Amino acid sequence: MSVRRAQAQVAATSFLALFAIVGLALYGLPFFYDFMVRDFGWSRAQVTSGNALSKLLVGPLFGFLAGWMVDRFGPRRLMVAGILMAGIALVGLGMIHTLAGFYLFYLFNALGNVCGGPLPNQVLLSRWFTAARGRAMGFAYLGIGLGGALVPFLAVWLTRALGWQGALQVLGALIIVVALPLALFVREAPETTSTTSTKLDRPPIGPVLGAPAFYLLLVGSMCSIAAVGGTNQHLKLFLSLDHGYSQAGAAQIASLVLASSLVGRLGAGWLADRFAKKYVMLLIYLLVVSAIPLLFLKDARGTIYLFAVVFGLGLGGEYMVIPLMAGELFGVRVLGRTMGVVLTGDGIAEAVAPWVVGRMHDASGSYTNGFLALIGCALTGAIAVALLPRGVRP
Repeated sequence: MSVRRAQAQVAATSFLALFAIVGLALYGLPFFYDFMVRDFGWSRAQVTSGNALSKLLVGPLFGFLAGWMVDRFGPRRLMVAGILMAGIALVGLGMIHTLAGFYLFYLFNALGNVCGGPLPNQVLLSRWFTAARGRAMGFAYLGIGLGGALVPFLAVWLTRALGWQGALQVLGALIIVVALPLALFVREAPETTSTTSTKLDRPPIGPVLGAPAFYLLLVGSMCSIAAVGGTNQHLKLFLSLDHGYSQAGAAQIASLVLASSLVGRLGAGWLADRFAKKYVMLLIYLLVVSAIPLLFLKDARGTIYLFAVVFGLGLGGEYMVIPLMAGELFGVRVLGRTMGVVLTGDGIAEAVAPWVVGRMHDASGSYTNGFLALIGCALTGAIAVALLPRGVRP
């Protein structure tokens, strides 16, 4: 197989894996929270606690281990396990009626995201692409935006036909059907940088963990991920329960966010190949900072659509630019272990922020304090990124 053909297969594999595991599962599940609040009588803190507890358990226990496994054994086997677990998670969540079952299958969802989501795909793409790494990452991450833009309308249609729990079960099966076939056969590295050679040439992670830039990247990433996750996990609840949007109306806004993220991913990838990744990252983080205040102007005509576009642009570039920045700062040979630590921190931030915002809403009956906290968090992330050095590693 030629290198170009193999690169196309790698890009397609990552595209479909991220489409399914992140686009359908991660962005699809919050669309069903309001049904759980209505049907089961759960609070907003409870419906976001499954995400919180599962990621707080899985992230610290498995995040760095997954990064080590990717560097040691390659990404393919971890991706296959992650795809299966993500599919099982949604099927199971479509069958539960208790919080215990909710937590169990959310645990599978978190494991699926760690094993089959961004981490192994970032390493896979970084091994196969050098000069065009930003564009390759941007293309693969289009899968997230496309899956996230599609899933609200798919969820509405399936819910009307099968009920919301039946819809979740179909989405779980779809994850496996879409993502598994290519992942089973993808080549993990070019012949010149085979799996064997990467095993023999693994620099120590210690110098990375001792670098101040690593902690600036970690703090910046965690803060911005917290702001994005806290906003996104509550968007459907905010629209549907607090402001009376219909299921179709809420789906339209959620889909616009993820459709805009497609432009954000392509734009960030294009910019990252041409300009210092630090400044691209800062631009993306400032988009997130500027988007959340627009939710306070929800009654102004068209403001919610402006929010969806600006927030979507930031959302699209954010997850993609972090591994690009890490690879530039520390090199791709330690990228699996570096991103294992960073994604563990990101998982914790993405878990805690929605739960805290939910608690704030349950206490006050309003999202005002929660959204202000998310704005402050996003600003902190932007400041940390502004202090990063410009990357110099290949």
